[in-house]
Amino acid sequence: SPRMASDSPESLMTLCTDFCLRNLEGTLCYLLDNETLRLHPDIFLPSEICDKLVNEYVELVKTDSIFEPHESFFTLFSDPRSTRLARIHLREQIVQDQDLEAIRKQDLVELYLTNCEKLTAKSLQTLVSFSHTLISLSLFGCCNIFYEEENPGGCEDDCLVNPTRQVLVKDFTFEGFSRLRFLNLGRLIEGVNVETLLRPLASLAALDLSGIQLNDVGFLTQWKDTLVSLVLYNMDLSEEHIQVIAQLRKLRHLDISRDHLSSYYKFKLTRRVLNLFVENLVNLSSLDISGHTMLENCTIPSMEEKMGQTSIEPAKSSIAPFRGLKRPLQFLGLFETSLCRLTHIPAYKVSGDKNEEQVLNAIEAYTEHRPEITSRAINLLFDIARIERCSQLLRALQLVITALKCHKDDKNIQVTGSAALFYLTNSEYRMEQSVKLRRQVIQVVLNGMESYQEVTVQRNCCLTLCNFSIPEELEFQYRRVNELLLNILNQSRQDESIQRIAVHLCNALVCQVDNDHKEAVGKMGFVMTMLKLIQKKLADKTCDQVMEFSWSALWNITDETPDNCEMFLNYSGMKLFLECLKEFPEKQELHRNMLGLLGNVAEVKELRPQLMTSQFISVFSNLLESKADGIEVSYNACGVLSHIMFDGPEAWGICEPHREEVVKRMWAAIQSWDINSRRNINYRSFEPILRLLPQGISPVSQHWATWALYNLVSVYPDKYCPLLIKEGGIPLLKDMIKMASARQETKEMAR
Repeated sequence: SPRMASDSPESLMTLCTDFCLRNLEGTLCYLLDNETLRLHPDIFLPSEICDKLVNEYVELVKTDSIFEPHESFFTLFSDPRSTRLARIHLREQIVQDQDLEAIRKQDLVELYLTNCEKLTAKSLQTLVSFSHTLISLSLFGCCNIFYEEENPGGCEDDCLVNPTRQVLVKDFTFEGFSRLRFLNLGRLIEGVNVETLLRPLASLAALDLSGIQLNDVGFLTQWKDTLVSLVLYNMDLSEEHIQVIAQLRKLRHLDISRDHLSSYYKFKLTRRVLNLFVENLVNLSSLDISGHTMLENCTIPSMEEKMGQTSIEPAKSSIAPFRGLKRPLQFLGLFETSLCRLTHIPAYKVSGDKNEEQVLNAIEAYTEHRPEITSRAINLLFDIARIERCSQLLRALQLVITALKCHKDDKNIQVTGSAALFYLTNSEYRMEQSVKLRRQVIQVVLNGMESYQEVTVQRNCCLTLCNFSIPEELEFQYRRVNELLLNILNQSRQDESIQRIAVHLCNALVCQVDNDHKEAVGKMGFVMTMLKLIQKKLADKTCDQVMEFSWSALWNITDETPDNCEMFLNYSGMKLFLECLKEFPEKQELHRNMLGLLGNVAEVKELRPQLMTSQFISVFSNLLESKADGIEVSYNACGVLSHIMFDGPEAWGICEPHREEVVKRMWAAIQSWDINSRRNINYRSFEPILRLLPQGISPVSQHWATWALYNLVSVYPDKYCPLLIKEGGIPLLKDMIKMASARQETKEMAR
């Protein structure tokens, strides 16, 4: 298949940055007094590296739950002589006043502060230190940056009675920011006088006033010779606004879009307004009018509209006012408007809800600053992925991953995004996805499970994980995924469907993995969690998939893992085994899983004495006659008894039933099995079976072991012949044939 863009390896720069950030002490820093990070004195880093370190750090804190933020991280960049910063993007709670304060000596050219709600007016003062170099600044969603704390009186007690009041700073302006060209004040709080704030700026090129209500925007004309980009998203427009915009003749990008669900909105777009823009804003290459209602018909008659091939030529435009454009627009935002469904739209890229391309353009354009719109666009993508087939799968996946990362705490995006991921990762799209991309999906899914205890998100995330090969594809996050699933299963109130999927995943995760993985998961409380689930189901007298999967998971996790076998016994596992057997005498699958697990316990010499009770031995002996699940239950019961017999007559510490009587029943059982039985079992190693061959103390155990090997290598030769040879089975069989104590039929089978 052709190499996918997303498949190319990370750059060396990215890998090194990531490594250094995860190992600051071992690489760039040392710890002073065991708490403060300090840069090694011989380290000098240019802005290309420092910018990446800071921006990646913010990304890691935001999207990687295992990554620990450092209190003193930003102080590493306090001295421009050793570390240079130029362009940095900081987000959300990660950044506080003291962090900006720490880097105030840097000559920043670009500073994006997005939704940094912890920043207060102290940071406004810090901004002044960057005023002589700053070209680009965003304060989007920094809702407290114009507030300072006013402390009434210095007295301690008084402070408790009358906590600090927040006061709006009125006197700050961009005086002295002589190079500032690009400014985003989106979602600025009410009460700040935007006109006064901006007046000192001589030549603004781009201004974003999203979500701000201004009745008078006449002051914008002071930049009519320089302003090339203006965003007034969700501003209540009026005729006055339109007249001002029409004077900004240098505009190349204009966004007057709105969220049509946000509030009642008087203004309606008319043909005249669009004509005015087309006539006056001759350089316009990007226009967003998403969410607007059209007051009158801007479209050409439908007969004419449907004619010919779809075209982006302005002369053929289905939207009449755009026939006056000199050339097609680079971008036209028509999301949630009726216009996006027309045939001829004079733009290279259109955001809308008509088809996959328009929907992806919408997600791409609005993710960063407009989660409320993005979640609705992702919802449309979800429908496309579910009902039709996605033709731009990689792009769709990347966009959803980005949205989920960017808005980790936005419930709507987490719900719609996790649902879309389920459909975008299912098997029909499998071939088109690289390992790297699939790992990114797993990361955001686990982030979602961590941040959201909400049922829908949890269910979507668990279902999405089922689209992966388990355990292989989850191996790189093995501990984390197990912790999250156990966490779900340990909640007191549980959604049935989530419980079922989570147990299924847990079972798959401990199947066919190394013993150290199993031990680690055992230590996390896996055994206890499964036994609790079994206990609950027993109390409800239900034997469903959860019950069967729980026993199956215990069977898997105890395989050649003595610690977990011991835990099973310590947490009253045998009591539950007997109760399940009594409560559900007809459930074959259940019996097979339970006996498979007890087979694992019986392989551990130190634990066998705990199985040596009249009650248990009687139960195992009776199960020798079971016809449940073919020979599996009888076979496993015989396996348990074979290991117990292997300890010799002196270990038989009970009067009833007699050892000889049980031996007789074991011979009878083995002789009743069909040697060509197809099996419902999977051996990773023959070691526990092979150890029963070179001994004379229990010929029946020897016979059971030989039968097991004979059956497996004859029914599944490709899989089990190599395993038998690799684990040294051949010489053991040859030696056994020479043993006097071995039964003739055992020797025949061995031969």
